[in-house]
Amino acid sequence: MATEEITSQTFEETITQNDIVIIDFWAPWCGPCRSFAPIYEKVSENHSDIVFAKVNTEEEQDLAEHFQIRSIPTLMIFREQVVLFAQPGMLSESQLEQVITQVRSLDMAKVHADIAAEEAQPQS
Repeated sequence: MATEEITSQTFEETITQNDIVIIDFWAPWCGPCRSFAPIYEKVSENHSDIVFAKVNTEEEQDLAEHFQIRSIPTLMIFREQVVLFAQPGMLSESQLEQVITQVRSLDMAKVHADIAAEEAQPQS
């Protein structure tokens, strides 16, 4: 599956209507972003059930600010609308495949239960 551009208008729909969404926050002037792009594209072709998205931080400054993107490229992975991975810097093809394997193997019922338990804790 080819990568797709996400904007602030399409972000919410993309996250809520897909099980796993991987987002590459990038900018056209960023050398490491340009180096990472072919790796990201290649890995996307191995996973037709995952949405591989890109957010141009120059054009989508509100999204970049919302997620506190301080350096690019930054990769974020959502599963069932939960951020499970957020890391600046490039990943190799094997590293990206390894992270995807880990995300797929998570027990999301437990993740959601842990989040609910944490949110139920009184704030001090």
